[in-house]
Amino acid sequence: MTRLRELANIGPVCAAELEAAGIADGEALAAAGSLGAAIRLRAAGFEVCRSKLAGLEGAIRGIPWHRVPAGERDELWRRLGAATEEGGRRRGVLDLRGDSGV
Repeated sequence: MTRLRELANIGPVCAAELEAAGIADGEALAAAGSLGAAIRLRAAGFEVCRSKLAGLEGAIRGIPWHRVPAGERDELWRRLGAATEEGGRRRGVLDLRGDSGV
């Protein structure tokens, strides 16, 4: 079991937010994926900005957030917006139907 704080890009505040959203360790974060984790964070009432989303992806990959290619960061942000915005309201639902990532 990998503690969240041991992952790249995850500080004490982000770790506490992830835990409050039901993501207790690095393995749970990897299983949820960055998009799934972001959805859970938003559903729990936490803000998710572009940098936090990239940080989650980087944490899963074991790299600093800025090393996630810009095009992939943009696509993650687009997909998060599509998954959580409907008529300007957050849905908190992500439909991945066999789609494992970017």
